[in-house]
Amino acid sequence: MTFPITDVNILENATDTQIADWLEGRLARALESTDGPVAIALPGGSTPFPILEQLVRRNLDWSRVKAYPTDDRIVPEDHAASNTGKLRALLEPVGVEVKALAVPDSGTMSFESAHIPEFGLVWLGMGADGHIASLFPNTDPQIEEGIALRRLTPDPLPPEAPFDRVTLTMRALLNSDEFVFVARGEDKRAVLDGALKGEHDLPITRLLAARNEDHLRPVTFFV
Repeated sequence: MTFPITDVNILENATDTQIADWLEGRLARALESTDGPVAIALPGGSTPFPILEQLVRRNLDWSRVKAYPTDDRIVPEDHAASNTGKLRALLEPVGVEVKALAVPDSGTMSFESAHIPEFGLVWLGMGADGHIASLFPNTDPQIEEGIALRRLTPDPLPPEAPFDRVTLTMRALLNSDEFVFVARGEDKRAVLDGALKGEHDLPITRLLAARNEDHLRPVTFFV
């Protein structure tokens, strides 16, 4: 891995409205660059939905946007813990096609059979433990992993969401033109600073370092 990791745009104290403005600009640019659909990956949790609620009011050609969750709990879509269900409820009324992640039976699924596209934009959260999507430190996610999806059990299992997960792998996440993170709080900022300096080998560090070594896809952090 190459350190320090450079060319990462860090924006401090942005409001939800400002982040929605930024996302609107990026999506508009992606839509203008092609006559076809634009695929994006979106996180779950409590942080993104207030931002998305503002974003869907913007005048974009939503009918050409295909949205995938970066990860999900393995529950029915009408369950309160389903990221896919929440995305459908918010995005489908404006014309977005929301695509659920297939759940691998054995914990592995080939990149080709999973039908995961190249993304115009991947939006990720980051935990204070350095996890991204549902790639937790104990899962030892590898850049070279030749699959698009993994099924796993978080360890420790969060008591508020005690469910197995399905997640995009490092390979699938890296198949993107651009990355954006919303990772607020001093604890997460410390993890980010450590990742940029190469002070640890957490999933966030591996993703940023791989992006740094391949070709420099833009990365923006709202902290």
